[in-house]
Amino acid sequence: MDMQIDEETVAGLRQAGLVPADGTIDCRPLTGGVASDIWLVQGAKAPFVVKRALAKLRVTADWRAPVARNASEVAWLRFVAGILPDCVPAILAHDPKRGFFAMEFLPPDSYPVWKNELRSGRVDADFACAVGTSLATIHASTARRIDIAPQFNEDSVFRALRIEPYLEYTATKHPQIGDPLRVLGAGVLGRHAVLVHGDISPKNILVGPKGPVFLDAECAWFGDPVFDFAFCLNHLLLKCLWAPAYAAAYAASYDALAAAYLAGVTWEDAAALEARAAALLPALLLARIYGRSPVEYVEDDRLKAFVRAFAIPLIMSPPRDLSMIRNAWMTALRNDGIAP
Repeated sequence: MDMQIDEETVAGLRQAGLVPADGTIDCRPLTGGVASDIWLVQGAKAPFVVKRALAKLRVTADWRAPVARNASEVAWLRFVAGILPDCVPAILAHDPKRGFFAMEFLPPDSYPVWKNELRSGRVDADFACAVGTSLATIHASTARRIDIAPQFNEDSVFRALRIEPYLEYTATKHPQIGDPLRVLGAGVLGRHAVLVHGDISPKNILVGPKGPVFLDAECAWFGDPVFDFAFCLNHLLLKCLWAPAYAAAYAASYDALAAAYLAGVTWEDAAALEARAAALLPALLLARIYGRSPVEYVEDDRLKAFVRAFAIPLIMSPPRDLSMIRNAWMTALRNDGIAP
C-alpha cells in the first residue's frame, strides 16, 4: 500500500472542504484491502476515510479491474442508506474524475470487524441472523428495479471482478469440472433481479451498536442475489479451517444467516433460490482456495486437499439444500480430525 496519499487526492479533498486549503494533512494508510488504497485522514471536524480504487489488485495472480467501480460503490452506499441507514457509513464526498471518495470513519472500538470477532471466538448467531435479515431487506427493496442498474457496474465489470477470478480461473485449474463451473458463472451473470453488493464477507462487515454495517461495495451490480448469499455462507464454512475450535459456533451462524435470509426472500420462490445457492456454494469453496484471490488462512496442503475433496463431488452433483452442505461439511471435518 502507498504510504503517502497522492497530491491529486489531496487537491480533491481540499476542493471538497474536508481538509484545510493549505499545509500538510494528517493521514495514515489503512491495511487489509487488495483492491484499493485506503487512508484515514484527520479532518477539520472529525477523522474520515478516503478510498481510491486500484487498476491492478494486490494479489499474486495478475488481476485487473476498471477503476470506475469506485462510482458503483458510492452509488451502492448511498442507495442502501435510503433503505437501512444504520447499515452503511455516510458518504462525505465523491470525486469520480479523480477516482476517490470520502466516507465516515467508524472507530473499531465501537465497530469491530466481524472477521476479527469470529477469529477470536466471539461468535454470535444472533448477529449472523441480523446480517441475513439486512441482506434480504436490501435485495427485497431493490427487486426488479432495473431502472437503477445503470448506476452500478456492468456485467462485464462484475465478470472481471467476481466471475472470472473465482469461477472461470478455478475452472482452468480443475479442467475436470471446468464446464459446470463456467455454467454456474454464466448463470449468475444472466440473472438481473436485485442490487448485489458482490463482496459480502466478514472482513467487510462491522459489528455495529445497531447491527451490521456493510463496507467495500465496489463490486456492486444489479444482478443475481444468490451471489451475495452464497458468498457469505462460504466464508462461515471456511472459518472452520481457520479456527476449528469454534466450528460448531460457525455452523450455528451459518444456519442462522441462511434461515433469516430465506425468510426475507419475497421476489422469487425461496426454495428455488436456495437450490441455486446450494449449487454455487461448493464452487465458491473451491474458488477461495484455487482462484485468483485465495483466503490467506488456508495454506496447509492438507486443508486445501480437504476442500478439494469435499467440493468437487458437490459441484458435479449439485445439492438443493443448504443444510445438507452444512451437515456434510461438519461430518467431513470430524472424520478428518480437523474439528471436534
